Amino acid sequence: FPNGTVCPGCGSSNIVDDDLYCQAQLVCVDCGTVVSEGTLADDPVGGTGRNRTLRLERVKEMCRILRLNSEIEDLALTYFRQAYQQESFINVTLQRKEVLVGCCVYVSCRQRNWPITLGTISSLLDADQTLVGGVYQEMIKILNIQAPFVNIADVIGSSMKLAEDSKVLTKRAVALVELAGDSWIVTGRRPLPIMMAATYLAWQSLNPNKHRLRLSLDKFCHLAKVQKRNPAVTRITELKEVLCKLGRELPWVRETVTQDDVVRLVGDILEHRHTLLTRANDSHQTEDLEPNWGKRVLFAPPCVIHAKRRREEPPVLNVTGDEEISDSEIDSYIRTPQEARDFALMQKAVSSSDSGNS
Repeated sequence: FPNGTVCPGCGSSNIVDDDLYCQAQLVCVDCGTVVSEGTLADDPVGGTGRNRTLRLERVKEMCRILRLNSEIEDLALTYFRQAYQQESFINVTLQRKEVLVGCCVYVSCRQRNWPITLGTISSLLDADQTLVGGVYQEMIKILNIQAPFVNIADVIGSSMKLAEDSKVLTKRAVALVELAGDSWIVTGRRPLPIMMAATYLAWQSLNPNKHRLRLSLDKFCHLAKVQKRNPAVTRITELKEVLCKLGRELPWVRETVTQDDVVRLVGDILEHRHTLLTRANDSHQTEDLEPNWGKRVLFAPPCVIHAKRRREEPPVLNVTGDEEISDSEIDSYIRTPQEARDFALMQKAVSSSDSGNS
């Protein structure tokens, strides 16, 4: 390997480039030791042409990892060549160039209706999702690309592995997402945590035995080999709250419905969700004149339920400086004997002046 790199573990010079997902690293062939990670951080030595070639190879690697067809791969390569010629992506950090690779793959998938999310690309690149989203928005603006919206049902369907029948699981998860939409849970929220929460609850509800009900989201994500999204825990709680409100409207359910046992009723709730939503809203009608309308209805957008308090501006006083000041108020301003003497002299002078004028 160039530059005389040797393995710190065994001293061998048999070092090769090994691309693990989208992270390049140097690995010793003899003992398997990772000599260095992220070697693309040293890319400037080869010049712009070499960097461009490396990024094009990275586009192909990402397409192979995601098992994309040749049409999407060719489109991603075309977008990268176009973007790499733009001034906005030439004199930038190597990290942004690496993120640009993922963005070209992502927009190509969306152009060809291949179900994938920006979170998946961010995980492959091991990059911050905010950075990836910013580069993506900048790229489609510069290249004037119109990317169609991602169908959340297709994304769920492409990710199912833990069900007896993936079609059944997909159908139930999509129904839970639709219920979340009807109850305003999806408003202003990122789709990935909602999809994860819906899939988790759908999987539990298809066979609500004690083993599935006790399985935490962490273990579920570990079994599914996906990265857990922390907001998914909150989305699960919100979905369960909605399910409890609808489950209490089921006429054949006599006992109290709680978040611990509502998963067993998911099938019935989803089957009759439109009727249950109507009944729940009717039974919640109240004459309470709550100033926040989100408190008066059963379901409302999160930004309305948890509305920020607006800062009250103090009333503006029309002060001109010519207002009368009472003696008691003047006394509160006088603090020292010298001030008292000066004030007495001033009063005497004012009185003398008034007497002379009269």
